[in-house]
Amino acid sequence: MSPDGASVSVPSTVSEVQTKAPAPAAGAPTGFKHPLDPLTPDEITTISLAIKRHLTAKTEVKAIKFITCCLLPASKKAVLAYLGIPLTPGAKPEEPIPIVRKAESDFLDLVNGRGYNATLILNPNGEWEMESLSLLPEEFHPQISPEELIACEEVVKNDPQIQKLAKDVGVEPDQIFCDGWSIGYDDRFPQTRRVQQGLVYARFSEHDNLYAHPMDFIPIVDITTKELLHVDFPAHYTRAADGSAKLTSHSTAPPPVAADSFAASGRARIPPPRKAWDFLPDLMEKTEEGGHHPRTDIKPLHVVQPEGVSFKMDGHVLEWQNWKMHIAFTHREGIALSTITYNDNGQIRPIIYRLSLAEMVVPYGAPESPHPRKFAFDSGEYGMGTMANELSLGCDCLGQIHYLPGSYVTNNGSAFVIKNVICIHEEDAGVLWKHTDYRPNGRSHTVRRRRLVVSMVCTLANYEYIWNYHFYQDGSIEFEIRLTGILSVYLKNDDEPTPFGTTVAPNINAQYHQHMFSIRVDPMVDGINNSLVESDIFELDAPTGSKDNFAGNAFYTKDTVIATEGGRPYDYAKERRWRIVNPARQHYASGKDVGYSVGVKGGATPMMTKMDGWAAKRAAFLKNTMWVCQDIEDGENGSTRMWPAGKYVPQTKEEPEDSVGSWVEGKLPVENRDILLYVTVGTTHIPRPEDWPVMPVEHLSVTFKPNSFFKANPSMDVPASNDKHSVNAFGGDSNSEPSSCCQ
Repeated sequence: MSPDGASVSVPSTVSEVQTKAPAPAAGAPTGFKHPLDPLTPDEITTISLAIKRHLTAKTEVKAIKFITCCLLPASKKAVLAYLGIPLTPGAKPEEPIPIVRKAESDFLDLVNGRGYNATLILNPNGEWEMESLSLLPEEFHPQISPEELIACEEVVKNDPQIQKLAKDVGVEPDQIFCDGWSIGYDDRFPQTRRVQQGLVYARFSEHDNLYAHPMDFIPIVDITTKELLHVDFPAHYTRAADGSAKLTSHSTAPPPVAADSFAASGRARIPPPRKAWDFLPDLMEKTEEGGHHPRTDIKPLHVVQPEGVSFKMDGHVLEWQNWKMHIAFTHREGIALSTITYNDNGQIRPIIYRLSLAEMVVPYGAPESPHPRKFAFDSGEYGMGTMANELSLGCDCLGQIHYLPGSYVTNNGSAFVIKNVICIHEEDAGVLWKHTDYRPNGRSHTVRRRRLVVSMVCTLANYEYIWNYHFYQDGSIEFEIRLTGILSVYLKNDDEPTPFGTTVAPNINAQYHQHMFSIRVDPMVDGINNSLVESDIFELDAPTGSKDNFAGNAFYTKDTVIATEGGRPYDYAKERRWRIVNPARQHYASGKDVGYSVGVKGGATPMMTKMDGWAAKRAAFLKNTMWVCQDIEDGENGSTRMWPAGKYVPQTKEEPEDSVGSWVEGKLPVENRDILLYVTVGTTHIPRPEDWPVMPVEHLSVTFKPNSFFKANPSMDVPASNDKHSVNAFGGDSNSEPSSCCQ
C-alpha cells in the first residue's frame, strides 16, 4: 500500500530483506549472525583478556577495572547493504561491503584512577586484537558500575565516623544502609577523584522498607581509594512568625569542605522515623496495624493464545504483522531497536534505522545544599542495561512470552548475564477501528487492535522504569515510559514546612523533581535522506463576520521545513507537531512527502531549572523538545553522534563539546539529508501521599504515526474480532451467534 503505487525491485518476502548477506571472505569469520548483534558473554570475556594481555605487554598499566565493553557498530550504509535495504526509494540495495566486527571498552587504571578507552577488532583468525588505546582526559569519568555502587555502601557502613553519627540518633552499625549516587555537580571535590555521594537510610529488619527511615546526613566517598572524604548535613526549614518557611542555614550554597558542615546547617540532629512502611505482603501482615488484608474479590484474568504467538524470532531479528526489526541489549540504553522496516504489500519500506533511549536526567527542585546534587543521569552515569531486572514469567509480562538475554562486563572483565532481560509478547490494545451504519438493516464492523510489546524493567535504587516499545497493525510505533517504585525522600521535623516537597508521611518529605528523557531517533523513512517538517496550527486572522471568516471558525496549518541543525521548542499555543519526511516520494492523493509524525503532546514537559543552572549546563538537551542534526559517521564505524549529554557524563561541570547543544552550533544543512532527531519528553513529579510507600505507575509516551506514508489505512486487512471466549458476565445467552459487531 505504497503512497504512489510505484513498482520497485524488492525481495519477495519480508524475511529475505534482513537475512541476505554477502558470503565472508574465505577464512574470515564474521563473528555475528546479524551485524548489529550485541557482544556475547564469551566475546566480552575474550575482549577483556585481550585488553589485559596488551596492557601487560606494551604499557605500564598493570591493574585495571572494567566499566564498559560494547559492540562498536559498523557504518549505516554497510549494515543496510548487508541486509539488502535500499538507501533511496525505488533503488536497488548497495553492493555489500565486508563488515568487520569491532568492540570498545572503557576501563580504569586502579593505581592512578585514570580512564582509558580501547577499541578492538576481530581479525581474520577469529582473535580480538587492539586497534586503538586512548588515555581519557582527567576530567572524563566512565560510567559508574554496579559494583562501585555497592562498594560505596560498604565504605559508608564500615566507616567509624558514620557509625558514630548513626549511633547518636539510635541506629546501630548493622542497620546502616546507603544508596550510592553520582556526585552530580560539586566543585568542592577535585575532578581527578572518582566520587560518589551516599543517601543513607536505616533498616530495622532484613527486608524492611529502608526508604521509610532516611538519615540526616550525606557522606561523600572516593570510590577508587575507598575513602570517606566528607559528610554533608543538609539544612532544614523552620516556620517564621509570618508563616513562611525559613532555612536554618544562611545560604543554599554548599559550605567549604574545611568548614564544620553540621554547624553550617544551623539545626539539630534528627533521628530517622521508625514507622514501618512495608510493601512486601508478609511484612505488612506483621507491621500494619490490624494486619494486612489482600483483596479477595479479584477473579483470575488470563491471556490465552491457544495457537501460539503471531511473531517469529531468528536470533535477535523479529517479524510480526509486516514489521521486521533487530532487537539488542545494550549496556547504556537497555534496549536498542534497529533496521525497522514494514512490508507494504510485498514492498519492504524502511522506517527507522535505530531507536533508543539516549539519555535521561532527574533534577530535583530543593535548593538547599546538598540536595541540588540530585540530578542523576540514569542512562549516562549508570547505564540502563546494567540496572535491568531479570523478568519473571507471569508477573512482569503476561501471556506467551519470548525472552532475550543480555550481558555486560563486570569490573574483573567477566560477563554478567541477565537471562530474561527483554520481554517480547502480544497483547490486546482495544479497538483498532470501527464503524456502524446507523440506518435500519445497517451493518457494523469492529476490528480490535493488537500490539507487539518489546519491554524491559530497570531498577535504579529507589525508582523503577518500565520501557515499552509498542508496534501496531496500522503502522504506528509507540515508545512508552512507565515510572513506579519508591520516592526519593528526605527526613523532616514534625512541624517543618516543605516548600519544595510534599510530606507524604510523618517526618518524610518527598522533594519535587522531574524525569526528563532524550529519545534518539535515527530515521530512514523510505531511505536515509530525510527532512524534518515543523507544523503549527493558526486561527485565520480574518475577523468573525468578515467575508473570509464569517463564522469565526477557520484555522489552518503552516509547514516549515527545518533547513539547518538546531533545537526547536514545543509551542502549546500552536499545538506544534513534527513530521519526518522523504522529499523523494509523495503521496498520490495528499501530494505531501511520505512521512511519519512524531507525537510528543503528552510528554512535552518544559525544563523547570534555570537556563544557566547546573542541570541545564550538564544536560543541554533539556532546553528544547526537538533537536535535529546531521548524522556523522566515523569512517567504517557507526555514528559519532550518540549521546546528547556527552559520552562521559559522571562529574561533568558543564555541557561537553561532544553533545547535542554543541553539535547543532555547526548549523549543517539537514534538509534531505541523513539526519538524527533527539526528542525530549518528561514529567514533573509533584508527589502525592498516594505515591507512598510505592508509587502507582505514571506513564508518558512518544508516538510515530504514518502520515501520507501509506496509500490508505494499512490495517484494513486485519480480520474482524469475534472472540468465542467472550460471554455474558452474569449468565444469559453467550455469543453463540455471530457478533453484530462484525457482520
